[in-house]
Amino acid sequence: MLNTSRSNRDRRRRLDRDAGYGAGYGSEYGFEWLTIRHSREWVCSQAHGRTLELGVGTGLNFRWYPDEVEMFAVDLDREHLEISADRAQELERKIGLAVADGHRLPFSDDTFDTFVCTLAICDVDDRTATLAEAFRVVRPGGLLLLLDHYEKRWRQRRPATIGCQVGFKLLDRQRLWAGYFERVRLQKPAT
Repeated sequence: MLNTSRSNRDRRRRLDRDAGYGAGYGSEYGFEWLTIRHSREWVCSQAHGRTLELGVGTGLNFRWYPDEVEMFAVDLDREHLEISADRAQELERKIGLAVADGHRLPFSDDTFDTFVCTLAICDVDDRTATLAEAFRVVRPGGLLLLLDHYEKRWRQRRPATIGCQVGFKLLDRQRLWAGYFERVRLQKPAT
């Protein structure tokens, strides 16, 4: 279990502010309202069963998950995970948190019904390896739910395209803000 404290609230505010999001980040106001609007809710509300969130950051998505979801979340940053733990406690949600790399997840094959990643795939060095790991840990018939943005260095290889290349089937793809942001629902074929 990660250590949490009241100072995490101050650190959470500082991290959000330093990231340029201010008090409105993750709400219906501010930067997200201008760009992705309700995309976090769109992604997370579709989760079901055992769910893994990759790149959880400070836990901004926790409030959007259905109550019946059994949540697990990973991130590379221990400080972020401590803040996530504090946020989960505030929301009275039991969430398993761990430091983990998206290229080598510490879970068995076919463990999760849903795999979620919002605005974090863009930060990984090898998107193909990360989405192949998502494919490995998602059960047949399970979902991969993504929210991400376009980067020139990836050209046309957006997460949805890579997800299909590693074996997922595209169910829904919505582009926002002139195509800069994209929210995607993919499914691992049932065997």
